Amino acid sequence: MRGHDDAVIAVHGARVHNLRDVDVDIPRDALVVVTGVSGSGKSSLAFGTVYAEAQARYLESVAPYARRLIEQVAVPDVREITGLPPAVALQQARGVPQSRSTVGTITALSNSLRMLFSRAGSYPAGADRLDSDAFSPNTPAGACPRCHGLGRVHEVTEASLVPDASLSIRDKAIAAWPGAWQGKNYRDILATLGYDIDRPWRELGQAERDWILFTDEQPVVTVHAEREAHRIQRPYQGTYQSARRYVLHTLATSQSATLRRKALQHVEVRPCPVCGGAGLRPEALAVTVAGASIAELTALPLTMLAARLAAVGDGEVARGLVADLRARIEVLTELGLGYLAMNRATPTLSSGELQRLRLATALRSSLFGVVYVLDEPSAGLHPDDTATLLGVLGRLRAAGNSLLVVEHELDVISSADWLVDVGPGAGTHGGRVLYSGPPAGLEAATDSATRRYLVEPVRPDNRGRTRTGAIELRGVTHHNLDGLDVDIPLGVFTAVTGVSGSGKTTLVVAVLASAVRDHLGGSGSGSRSGEGAAPDDATTDDENGDDDIDTAGTIARIGGLDAIDRLVEVDQKPIGRTPRSNLATYTGLFDGVRKLFAATDEARRRGYSVGRFSFNVEGGRCPHCQGEGFVAVELLFLPGTYSPCPLCHGARYNPETLQVRYRGKSIADVLALTVDAATGFFADVPGIARSLATLGEVGLGYLRLGQPATELSGGEAQRIKLATELQRARRGHTLFVLDEPTTGLHPADVDQLMRLLHSLVDASNTVVVIEHDMDVVAGADHVLDLGPGGGDQGGRIVAAGAPAEVAGNAASRTAPYLQAVLDRP
Repeated sequence: MRGHDDAVIAVHGARVHNLRDVDVDIPRDALVVVTGVSGSGKSSLAFGTVYAEAQARYLESVAPYARRLIEQVAVPDVREITGLPPAVALQQARGVPQSRSTVGTITALSNSLRMLFSRAGSYPAGADRLDSDAFSPNTPAGACPRCHGLGRVHEVTEASLVPDASLSIRDKAIAAWPGAWQGKNYRDILATLGYDIDRPWRELGQAERDWILFTDEQPVVTVHAEREAHRIQRPYQGTYQSARRYVLHTLATSQSATLRRKALQHVEVRPCPVCGGAGLRPEALAVTVAGASIAELTALPLTMLAARLAAVGDGEVARGLVADLRARIEVLTELGLGYLAMNRATPTLSSGELQRLRLATALRSSLFGVVYVLDEPSAGLHPDDTATLLGVLGRLRAAGNSLLVVEHELDVISSADWLVDVGPGAGTHGGRVLYSGPPAGLEAATDSATRRYLVEPVRPDNRGRTRTGAIELRGVTHHNLDGLDVDIPLGVFTAVTGVSGSGKTTLVVAVLASAVRDHLGGSGSGSRSGEGAAPDDATTDDENGDDDIDTAGTIARIGGLDAIDRLVEVDQKPIGRTPRSNLATYTGLFDGVRKLFAATDEARRRGYSVGRFSFNVEGGRCPHCQGEGFVAVELLFLPGTYSPCPLCHGARYNPETLQVRYRGKSIADVLALTVDAATGFFADVPGIARSLATLGEVGLGYLRLGQPATELSGGEAQRIKLATELQRARRGHTLFVLDEPTTGLHPADVDQLMRLLHSLVDASNTVVVIEHDMDVVAGADHVLDLGPGGGDQGGRIVAAGAPAEVAGNAASRTAPYLQAVLDRP
């Protein structure tokens, strides 16, 4: 019998982020779920304290030199933790996966399959045996020399570089060239070289057009630019580069998402003519297993791949590798992922599919006696998939492991062995353990926000609005959608449901949003979720995303788009990649704050402009930390850390700037205010007050105005984007598209968000959400259920109509879960 210290992980005096000297005992060998509203301190306890301490202890056993090679988290601020076993963290991937990452690479299936081809493949007569690296498109030994392993090539044509041949070069016929000075520079160079830049493009000779667009020459000439009335123009040495060279150079070297996205508009992406899209060298594609090349096998659904491999059994090496492959595929199939192919790029996967792929890898590791710390593993999962998830978690626990799970999904919470509820509110209003014990005991925790939803769930209100029209999509063919006909009702709240991989994101994001965006022309009428961030904070994944398609080749016929005046897409991508982007700068309210400071008597006396109060430019910012507020401290054999700037002590500004006060507060004091506190402080400043009120409406009153973007969760980032859109002037009928808006949100936060979204519909707009939360679906006016399965087994409309109609459809895997919510009192 183990003693108490062995049976629990005992945390004493945890003070990470907003945790208030927390003491809590976490049982081992159990499924322990940590709950609480968004921002309450759940992740600070599970990841920032328990996992961080486990990693710190592990690193103490690693040689100092080797520690530098390991990505390390900060040592937690905690007095003591006892009974802590080794820990493995499975966090949500916040970044965007790269196009070279596939189902095969993240599950390690690729390693085993490549080894099988290397050691047991059938080689052409006289061919040398290849190393396993030769079967990977991601290595120099295996990558096709033409496409560098990508399987596709970017080609430029005259039509892609010059979309309108009626224009002259001066009138920017070469649309692929950059704007502003650099584009003018190329035009001036051509004029100096003797080309007629005022003739329509189509009237130029073919030889001239080919040289201008495709030459590899880079002549340097002395340019005498045309004089402009307001500027002095001096001769300069200009270097020419063709439009093709400029586009391909931008794609190869530019770190700017905006420039890369623009360049991609002027290339045609085609399968590589050398490898046929396989990404491999010919000698690798000539080797076969079970009569197929590695490219052919990786294109098969996993269930078909397993069946094909069953016929391979010659030799001990082959049998061992095949057994490993089939065992890995069996776990993936159990998790409902048998329809995926190994070569499926991870950017095209749903968050639910990615989450289960990571869990499958953990399940195969066969670790014993560790604590798995998981970050909302049910995020993006259909209720039917959540049931499978619970089975997997049970197997990890039965194998002798402990599970510490941050979770909002009520089915997972109610299935826990032990519950730790953190709260009662968010930020400074949270950070306390309100309850620790079996789920049934939560009923006594009257100050818990989780209690009402777990103990006394009620049926959501349904307004039953009537549609005002519809967007008619006919013959939609993209990914697993094959000739789909569907109507998206207007003037109502529509929830799109279905199991993971059924085609929801393809229909709503890749098809519907792209069609509306193309119709509106993108000239300010549409709004992407990242709009409003500083250019250097852009997070757009221009090459790998799946939300820009050729609608003409994807949809046979579209109707009803004229009713839409504006498109707003809101996702959970970060609002910035650096601490310089924060809540105040992203929403734009900081512009108003800086104007107030610049208008004070002291600022005017000193001659300070609005720019003086920006921490991103020289002048007002602290010269030591460059406006960051902290400096990096590199410790050779220990985790690097940040400490407050010794000059400004975290204020970001120099002393002279901080001497300017507005109502007794410096600009740094204002950035330190929470949204709730700032609402009272700026109550009589209409522009700022409106922004703050909207942030409060979406439940972000606990965030500081200067809270760095890097500290925000995906749910918080999404609500900031939504608040930013809501404070903009309303222009006609707007279509709001949201991809799983409740992911990462506590049920109390979901209620607040839904009130806001329904108010948008009440204001004569249309809201379409992809959603797995049945409470949200039950409150929708219209439901589109895709399926019945994922991948090739999905892509069809299984049920459509009011929630009660969909709940009564026996063919829908969503129906029983939706009916359970509708049956509540």
